[in-house]
Amino acid sequence: MNQQWMRLSIDGMRCAGCVGKVEAAILHVDGVQQASVSLADHTAWIAFTETSDNSPNMAEQIIVAIAETGRTSRLIQADEDLDDLTEQQEKASIQSYRQHLLFALIGAGSGLLWMLLSMFSLLPSLESAPIFWRIAGFIVFILMLWIGHDFYQGMVKSFRYLEGTMDTLIGLGTLSAWLYSMTLVLKPELIASHAQHLYFEASLVILGLVHLGQGLEARAKGQTGEAIRLLMGLQPKMARLVLEDRELDVPIAKVQPGDLLRVRPGEHLPVDGIVASGSSYVDESMLTGEPFPMLKQTGDSVTAGSSNGQGSFLLRTHHVGKTTTLAHMIESVRQAQASKPPIARLADRVAAVFVTVIIFIALITAMIWWFFGPEPKLVFALTTMMSVLLIACPCALGLATPISIMVGTGRGATAGMLIKHAEALERMEKVTTVVVDKTGTLTEGKPSLTTLQPLPHTNASNLLRWAASLERGSEHPLAIAILSAAEERQLSLHPVNHFTAIMGQGVQGEVDGAQVTLGNALLMQTQGIAIDTDALETAQQLHLHQQQGETIIYLAVNQQLMGWLGIADAIKATTADAIKALHAEGVAVVMLTGDDAVTAQSIAKQLGIPRFAAALLPEQKAAYIQQLQQEGHIVAMAGDGINDAPALAQADVGIAMGTGTDVAIATAGLTLIKGDLMGILRAHRLSRATMRNIRQNLFFAFGYNAIGIPIAAGILYPAFGILLSPMLAAAAMSLSSVSVVTNALRLRRIPL
Repeated sequence: MNQQWMRLSIDGMRCAGCVGKVEAAILHVDGVQQASVSLADHTAWIAFTETSDNSPNMAEQIIVAIAETGRTSRLIQADEDLDDLTEQQEKASIQSYRQHLLFALIGAGSGLLWMLLSMFSLLPSLESAPIFWRIAGFIVFILMLWIGHDFYQGMVKSFRYLEGTMDTLIGLGTLSAWLYSMTLVLKPELIASHAQHLYFEASLVILGLVHLGQGLEARAKGQTGEAIRLLMGLQPKMARLVLEDRELDVPIAKVQPGDLLRVRPGEHLPVDGIVASGSSYVDESMLTGEPFPMLKQTGDSVTAGSSNGQGSFLLRTHHVGKTTTLAHMIESVRQAQASKPPIARLADRVAAVFVTVIIFIALITAMIWWFFGPEPKLVFALTTMMSVLLIACPCALGLATPISIMVGTGRGATAGMLIKHAEALERMEKVTTVVVDKTGTLTEGKPSLTTLQPLPHTNASNLLRWAASLERGSEHPLAIAILSAAEERQLSLHPVNHFTAIMGQGVQGEVDGAQVTLGNALLMQTQGIAIDTDALETAQQLHLHQQQGETIIYLAVNQQLMGWLGIADAIKATTADAIKALHAEGVAVVMLTGDDAVTAQSIAKQLGIPRFAAALLPEQKAAYIQQLQQEGHIVAMAGDGINDAPALAQADVGIAMGTGTDVAIATAGLTLIKGDLMGILRAHRLSRATMRNIRQNLFFAFGYNAIGIPIAAGILYPAFGILLSPMLAAAAMSLSSVSVVTNALRLRRIPL
């Protein structure tokens, strides 16, 4: 039973209380393992295990469970066009913005006009024209139902499903004002003369201000998807297909793996592939964060979404459609934006009981003013109760975390960082030690054969032929170096039987009836193969080559050593600067490698890495990280190979190099498309900025309520005579949500 994922679009969520209710309903469905509901984009990512008991109606069961909370939802199909989906979301955001502004104009405008007419005594008194006020009250009620129908429907649902939401507070606040005013119009004798004040205009202005705030919020939230829109805009709709007799433009959906495409100057690359012929400088900055175009020649890999320079080349298609790196980036950003870091759990727990607590506080406030306040007691009690209900809306609380995650993960994607889930983004800020593998992480991961040293009883060609025959079919960087050297020498290779890969050590197999063993010194030792370095010349050669950073691989045939190969892997140009920058930010760097100690020491010395360990098996790397964690370090592990997967899983944050294997990328919580250590530095800075932004938002949300609720309750009135009007409370509530979204949008411009 494999874990699967689905994504739902949910309508009817308006605040953090709604999110908690929906999440709880989803998690109660049998088979659901994990659910992350986002108020920012109204979606849910759900991990589930499909069994014979719940298959094939898992999505239907979840949709029914959500419907029982009063919300509607639909399944976003895996093959649903992302362009269309994003376009629909943008249109919905624009439509919501315009609708909110229309209602804001009608509500606030009519309420303010009413206030102006009252100020200039242009309206008749209640005593002289009771019919006028009854008609006016009825008209106000119709306007309220029209302008605030979403709020009132939400309030009714909240009562029906026994939950507190933003709609509950707004509905209770505005209806209480109208009911009080209508009671005064119909039965003025029930209310003392000194408490006879009408609040019809207040209800209209409050609804208008709430709509204004939500309109501004919808417009700002529409900007949070900029990263996805930019990424999606990188892939062209058409591609130039090269056939035997002609070339023609075809829709990108018709391109298949293996097709030959022409990439013309200035075009975006439509697919992932290999340069078949020609060359050009390709700008990959939107995918990798690398600011300078890279020269791509025959045999180099290129990525969909990259921008071609002035050259032209033929591209052999490898990945198309939803399998391209760009498509994976977009989907990873979407999933990360819907995920929640641990810090969000605090907001969720508070939101679950927030509205109930606020209603209780509002009632207590009204009672205190009724029993202990000055005359007119009823007016003070009603005013403070409405102000508390309206100022305490939990919108800002619900948006504080997801809106920052949306913008932060999007900013990371445009800088070459794919964040799988928000928890990795939160943990990255706390990292004190970065553990790195050597090959493919510190180095280019494209080693070449530099030394071929046969022992006297064989020759160089046979030594290389045995090694290349054994490594044929392997994708390990060292194997590719050996195979490339054999191809350059045009050596014929032999078939291999009974091939075995020994993780972290080497390979074995049968070549022409002989048992061939190829690997490091540890493999030779475990296989009982003697490494004869008694001859002074051989020992000196080995030591010299290892000091120069070469990796030494031994080859034995039928348990007899035949010689050794030296393979060098150039250090990435950005590695040294990245390590210095990490040290400057207080992050220690530790190198763990399966290579021998002499080579590891040479690399560590060149890069200024004081702590390293060599000749480690995969499980030993994981154990070393565990030891660091026991010492109190928060550890991030960066690697790119299958043998790094256990260590990536053990680390607090696993970081995969985008140039590495699928296993490493699947295990890691964060992937660096470019595949160099500068990406780790960027990820650390992004994490700090995003978490700082979340804390600021939570401070705005919690601090705003901690200050606003007592003021709304009238705590300043005894000493300063200040009493917050319900209309100002509604305006403050709306502005709190807008301030949270606006603050989160600053993450789009942070330097990385």
